[in-house]
Order: sequence, then C-alpha cells, then structure tokens
Amino acid sequence: MIRAEHISKSFAGREVLKDISAVFEPGKTNLIIGKSGSGKTVFLKCLVGLLDIDEGTIFYNDIRFDNLDFKAKKEIRKDMGMLFQGSALFDSMTVEENVRFPLDMFTDMSREEKIDRVNFCLERVNIVNSNHLSPAELSGGMKKRVAIARAIALKPRFLFCDEPNSGLDPKTSIVIDELIREITVELNMTTIVNTHDMNSVMENGEKIIFIEEGEKCWEGNKSEILKSECKLLNEFVFANALAKQLKESSK
Repeated sequence: MIRAEHISKSFAGREVLKDISAVFEPGKTNLIIGKSGSGKTVFLKCLVGLLDIDEGTIFYNDIRFDNLDFKAKKEIRKDMGMLFQGSALFDSMTVEENVRFPLDMFTDMSREEKIDRVNFCLERVNIVNSNHLSPAELSGGMKKRVAIARAIALKPRFLFCDEPNSGLDPKTSIVIDELIREITVELNMTTIVNTHDMNSVMENGEKIIFIEEGEKCWEGNKSEILKSECKLLNEFVFANALAKQLKESSK
C-alpha cells in the first residue's frame, strides 16, 4: 500500500500540487487521471521520490518514504517497477540485456539465474524468441511488453506506469491494459497508472483520482465515474470522448 497525505509541491513560486491525499491499495490498478498540465506527472514523480515534496508525507506500507536518506530510499526502490512513457528501452542493449538490467543493478544472482528470470518475464508478457533483438527491431506494442518485463524483473511490490498506452493503437492499448491488470493481481502489486486514456479508465479503473490544476477534485472507481456530479470531471470525460470520436471520423 502507498499512502500520500497532504502533498504540496511548487516550482519557482507556482503551486503545482495542492494538498493532495490518496491511498493506493495492493492488488488493484490505481489510476491518476487529468488533462495535460494538471499535475498528475508531478504527483507520480513525488510518489517515487524523483521530486522532493514541499509539504506532506508519503508512506510505503508502514515506512515513511519522503524523509529517508538516499541509501534507505534505494532499498525501497528495489521493490519498485517503472514503466515509462515511450518505454525508455536502452537502444544499445538487446531485449535480454534491457530486461536483465535491474537484475544486474540490484541483485547478486548468477548469470544463469538472471537469464532464467529474464526468460520467465518475457514469456509472461508473450514475447518469445526475441532475446537478441534490438529495440529498433520491435513494434511499439512489443516495446511496451519488453518494458513491462523489465519492470517486473525484480518481483516488485509497487509498479508505476506513466501513460502506458501513449503512441499505441486502440487494439494494442487494450492488450497492454489487460497485461498490467493481470500482473497486478498475480503479484499483488500496488500499481499506479498515470493516464488520460478513457478506455484504460473504464477497463482498469478500480481506484481513480482525478486531478485538475494541482488539486484532487474527485475520487472513485470506473462504475462511479459516469455518475459523477463533479463538473470538471464530466468536462474531462466529455472532452476525451469527443476527441476520440473526431479521431475515428478522420480516418
């Protein structure tokens, strides 16, 4: 479980996050939604410690994370998996080397043990016979799968996904959504997904927080979102539906 309490963050005097509190539970796909510039990416970076918060507290289970020193934070980061927007694979490495990277960084496993773990993770995301391919030889969907395999290589308790469907076609996006949901349940991870994709929201939104201009304006789940009386959330949902309709009609 991850618990954030009264998180605030400013840049050059501009308040980007304003007193946000949320609880993210294990075994569920927790979503942070909002339009571009709403503060959701800053919030995610604060949760993983890439940005220091100005006010508030962040707990990983019962451990307060935000005030730990670098060494102590590194220990908790061993339990984190990251799926970056654009996959962020290393172009100079093969698929196998990309997935093995966190194992090389954080474990003293033997080479054979690492390869076994790499192969298990690649098979789990339905990527086979690709160990020696380079990222340039992969489709967008395959890159995302490899990135997921790398993210779960250390058997993390916490998984963070930043716009996992960015740049993917609708069919591939559904596959990635299903894969994230399945792995979350299998590993009982606390998964947090940053997205503005309403398809993902309606498929995976077991817990959703909506951020607008740095404030948490709504909290609920996918069955409640269309019944919301939050005007800002309804505008966000409508704008996404309209954008999708226009995109499809232009094809």
